[in-house]
Amino acid sequence: QVQLVESGGGLVQPGGSLRLSCAASGSIFRIYAMAWYRQAPGKRRELVASIMSGGSTNYADFVKGRFTISRDNAKNTVYLQMNSLKPEDTADYYCNTIPYKPTYWGQGTQVTVSS
Repeated sequence: QVQLVESGGGLVQPGGSLRLSCAASGSIFRIYAMAWYRQAPGKRRELVASIMSGGSTNYADFVKGRFTISRDNAKNTVYLQMNSLKPEDTADYYCNTIPYKPTYWGQGTQVTVSS
């Protein structure tokens, strides 16, 4: 069983930056394709970015050029660097595998972009 713990969220002004972290328990982390998802109030959860075990990445169109996903297999951690944040990026952010596993959802970390 893998446990995922997200951190790094907070309140930031439009145009600002945040770096989210997702720490995973379990020695098999390195074989998983991982992703960041987000859910805004009243909206469905959506895929933000993904990274394969070998390091290749994919991004949703609404974050391309602004967000960067990375992973450190030695630390069992996935990161999401978020730059040029917009109010519409306000959401709870979660990490999980690709495809996601329902039992892996953590508490998420809240990101609020507001002046």
